[in-house]
Amino acid sequence: MRQVLLIIICGSLWSCNSSTGKYDTWEIYGGSKQSIRYSSLTDIDTFNVSQLQVAWTYHTGDAEMKTQIQVNPIIVDGILYGVSPKLKLFALDAATGVQKWVFDAQDTTASRLKGVGYFSMNICRGVTFYSKGKKDKRIFFGASSHLFCVDANTGKLVESFGDNGQIDLHNDLGRDVKDLFIAATTPGIIYKDMIIVSCRVGEDASAIPGHIRAYDVYSGKLRWIFHTIPQPGEDGYETWDDKEAWKHIGGANTWAGFSLDEEKGILFAPTGSASFDFYGGKRLGDNLFANSILALDANTGKRIWHFQTVHHDVWDRDLPTAPSLVTIKKDGKQIEAIAQPTKSGFIFLFDRVSGKPVYPIEEIPVPTETNLAGEKLAPTQPWPSFPKPFVRQVLTEKDLNTLVPDSSYQDIKKRLATYKTGFIFNAPSTEGTVIFPGYDGGAEWGGPAYDPETGIFYINANEMSYILSLVDAKTKINIDETKLVAGNRLYSNFCMACHGADMKGTGNNPTLTDVNKKYNAVQFTSLVSAGRRMMPGFNQLSVEEKTAIASYVLNLKSVQKEKFIPPVRKKDPYLDMPYLFTGYNKFLTKEGYPAVSPPWGTISAINLNTGELIWKNALGEYPELKAKGIPPTGTENYGGPAVTAGGLLFIAASKDGKFRAFNKKTGKLLWETDLPASGFATPSVYKANGKQFIVIACGGGKLGTISGDAYVAFALPDK
Repeated sequence: MRQVLLIIICGSLWSCNSSTGKYDTWEIYGGSKQSIRYSSLTDIDTFNVSQLQVAWTYHTGDAEMKTQIQVNPIIVDGILYGVSPKLKLFALDAATGVQKWVFDAQDTTASRLKGVGYFSMNICRGVTFYSKGKKDKRIFFGASSHLFCVDANTGKLVESFGDNGQIDLHNDLGRDVKDLFIAATTPGIIYKDMIIVSCRVGEDASAIPGHIRAYDVYSGKLRWIFHTIPQPGEDGYETWDDKEAWKHIGGANTWAGFSLDEEKGILFAPTGSASFDFYGGKRLGDNLFANSILALDANTGKRIWHFQTVHHDVWDRDLPTAPSLVTIKKDGKQIEAIAQPTKSGFIFLFDRVSGKPVYPIEEIPVPTETNLAGEKLAPTQPWPSFPKPFVRQVLTEKDLNTLVPDSSYQDIKKRLATYKTGFIFNAPSTEGTVIFPGYDGGAEWGGPAYDPETGIFYINANEMSYILSLVDAKTKINIDETKLVAGNRLYSNFCMACHGADMKGTGNNPTLTDVNKKYNAVQFTSLVSAGRRMMPGFNQLSVEEKTAIASYVLNLKSVQKEKFIPPVRKKDPYLDMPYLFTGYNKFLTKEGYPAVSPPWGTISAINLNTGELIWKNALGEYPELKAKGIPPTGTENYGGPAVTAGGLLFIAASKDGKFRAFNKKTGKLLWETDLPASGFATPSVYKANGKQFIVIACGGGKLGTISGDAYVAFALPDK
């Protein structure tokens, strides 16, 4: 008698397992250190998947409006480790969902440390497991700016690690960054007796550098560091025109996590853009090692090879996920390679050891014209010759949405005519430049799945368009400013990019129009200091500046009339940006649908041996469009797929809150069910007590969906 359990967790978690090649456990974020999200388990298959039913549901009990879970959980020795919306680490019996323990860092002495207090509202995507023998089992868990080491058996801090069980990630960066934003979102990876970490940092000009660091798993001492923004004498330093830039510029961080060839001792790290994201006049040059695939010696952190996927990035083209370790058959030979998907829809393939491209990559000429003073764009950009892009990359009039009424269509047509469009490397501008695919991809942080038995690569993607627009930052501090005037100015500098000039929100960022109903001035300034979920903290601002922003956003009439006293700071030309970003503005119709024609979200199967597209489906649907007989359009989606030897591809990710199983060979939908909240996370596949499980987190909270706190388990019925 076969019994199978499938678990869905509405959120997202990080895990770590050994690189045995068996793929029958899920002890590591992404299923394995190869980052391929593959399971060799076969109990659930194409014949019985339609019988899946809920086996158990675990509620964390701490969801609130607009919280999220983006966790891909790990399962070790029958114990599932996950994280709640408010970043409580927990352990469950993986077969029953019964809670074993909960670790809440805010209930420990850690909560009294500077920079922690409000971290429960930030984002976590998973945890990392390490063990030595049967007794010493450790969970490394990132909450806000701190990395905690927790005893996996008891849920208590391992106080011999770091500072009483934790490390402040502000440390060891070579700069005084104690007041700047840094957060541990995607988990680190274990190599021997080290945990290797990088972090999320700010997007603004004051961002922290995203150097990659390895710490001793026992002592918490720094073992090595790789400077992603090179210093004098280091490779890549020559790609920065300003030789002092390394002291001031931030970003170039591996926020998307790592993959690891453990046998060869090679760490693969994808990096993001340098700051400020959309104007590069303060960081002229190609800007290594931003937007790069790095192959590092995992023992020492020394560079083996690198490839930069975007030179002098001014489009926010971060590499969104760790590369997958794959094996390519080409010209009768097997090549151990890495496959790196991008937000732009490319797949870069490289030999793991040499870094040589599997297929030619051309340097194509790109537009360099710009109306932004001081900017100098790269004259060429890398363009993979093969495989073909897995999403559309050009938006023209013929690509506009025709599902809406003609008046709405005419509106988006008229607006498109005012923007720069037609090529993904058009320069940012003051009139507006189309970003397609958008800031969230193409590929995003959920990552792809890869079947090592067939060579098929599965990747979900967004096909949304955004408008990149900059404005002159001419407003200067006036000694006679009121707090209202200063608050408006500061809001434009620090808040407008995410919340819009009208405070109604941009992209996936929330409106602030009614925030005065939720927060008083004290609560609001605390929020600005510490950040919340994907919002960075702005602790570098003075109390007077935070109060001014509060007076503007909360409409505090009495405070607005007070005179603003600007703080005295040393002038820093690297922070004095001549342009401001107007926000992550989606290109939408009047009805709120994407201005581009469907599909708006997809899942594709690509044969990496031949480059052939095997199948491609729209992922997700809008119920109101379905009711009109319109075929599935796809929706924006966050979180990735898991593929199994049972012939299945499991994925949630879509806005519509469905969890689906497809035939991995044909793309045929075999099963779907409704989740308690959208599963913006990646499922995990494992066995416990002889049963096969799949787990995904249902946290919702994005794209206007309800928030949730559930981890849901599915199984075949008992017979």
